[in-house]
Amino acid sequence: MCLEVELLLASKLKQIPKRRPQLTNRLHRLFIGRVPIHLVLAVLRWAWADRAKSKGAACKEGGAVVADSSSKDGHAPARAPVPGRSFPVKLVARPQLLFAVLATGFLAAALLLVVLGGGGAVPYYRLPALAVHDVLLAAPCAEEKEEDQVVERWWARPPARSAWHNMSDEELLWAASFEPRRRRGRGRPSAPGKVAFMFLTRGPLPLAPLWERFFNGSGGRGLFSVYVHTTPGYRLDFPPSSPFHRRQVPSKATRWGETSVVDAERRLLANALLDLSNERFVLLSESCIPLHPLPAVHAYLTRSRHSFVGAFDDPGPHGRGRYRTALAPDVSVSQWRKGAQWFEMDRRLALFVVADGRYYPRFRDVCRPPCYVDEHYLPTVLTIEAPMSIANRSVTWVDWSRGGSHPAMFGADDVSKDFLERLAGKKDKEKERCMYNGQPAVVCSLFARKFAPGALQPLLQLSPRVLGY
Repeated sequence: MCLEVELLLASKLKQIPKRRPQLTNRLHRLFIGRVPIHLVLAVLRWAWADRAKSKGAACKEGGAVVADSSSKDGHAPARAPVPGRSFPVKLVARPQLLFAVLATGFLAAALLLVVLGGGGAVPYYRLPALAVHDVLLAAPCAEEKEEDQVVERWWARPPARSAWHNMSDEELLWAASFEPRRRRGRGRPSAPGKVAFMFLTRGPLPLAPLWERFFNGSGGRGLFSVYVHTTPGYRLDFPPSSPFHRRQVPSKATRWGETSVVDAERRLLANALLDLSNERFVLLSESCIPLHPLPAVHAYLTRSRHSFVGAFDDPGPHGRGRYRTALAPDVSVSQWRKGAQWFEMDRRLALFVVADGRYYPRFRDVCRPPCYVDEHYLPTVLTIEAPMSIANRSVTWVDWSRGGSHPAMFGADDVSKDFLERLAGKKDKEKERCMYNGQPAVVCSLFARKFAPGALQPLLQLSPRVLGY
């Protein structure tokens, strides 16, 4: 019997190193890495070893035959079995052993609660495995209290005053993809979501005075947020009163037609996703201008049921002719789409873009000029994964009538009252026609490009009368 007890205890002791990875993982999830795991394991092994020694000593003392020299035949009758104790006295005599046993019981009970009860803190510290279809599911991460009051989780923090940080791209994309999606409360109105204006520039913002007038108009700063991605090493210098003050994000070099452009777009999206109040995300350049006042732009975007991403099938050499067979089977030639770089999307699609680990690595490795990632990645992938979520058009107007690989650039001589009214859709005979939330609409463009720095002064003169800001 004593031998069986010793073998059983020895086998239990040997199982601890074998199960160490699984036990370490569960203990890390429970204590969030704040308790040294190796110290806990050492205590557990010491407790098992001490218990084995105690049991072995008890077996030798209570079950062995002891010789007595005072007897005539040299042997004494076997002692009666020692009655069992109701409480192990050695635990009281050894405080360290008592502490180890109690700690073991507490850890076992806590692990059982975590495994059976789900553990509210566990999912946050688990690396998010965001599959493509999982990201597109409408699964809000906010909890509700009584009276339909929306309560953000503890990691929901107010927007930072500065957009600068020290995270790497990998850390930034991970943090952005794991941010909870914002949900409005039912039964009572909540604060309106903001529109994130993301500027992808090569350096300065020559039209910044026009944008400052646009942002400082009616509606207040609770309707928007600003993010600027510039050439590395360039520092924006705006006064504290400017909406561009301290809104520059860490950047990397970009080159036209290369994947670095889409890397910058995803970097801007990730920075904007860190602010939970941002609901819509629009990509702009330094040559863009707004065609309507801020409240009108905000209402147009936040009330839309679709994201404004252009996507069309071009069977010619500049469309399907750029398809790469190495993208199969994830993307077939019949799914290949083309569209404008300047997008606008809601938070759900933005989360998908920054968390995409299936399509984007393939595009980044395979799509090289004359295959341009910024013209094909979003139109193709969103047509595959979320075709009913995009409007198949852009809200940024450009003029390709002059031909070439770049749209027309407008200077001071091109800017006039009639020209701006036509862009803003205020001329009855030249109004655009488009669909908005399933209904015909005449307001189709919210922004326009490309405007040269020299166009700033006539724009400032005409914007109050023509554009409304």
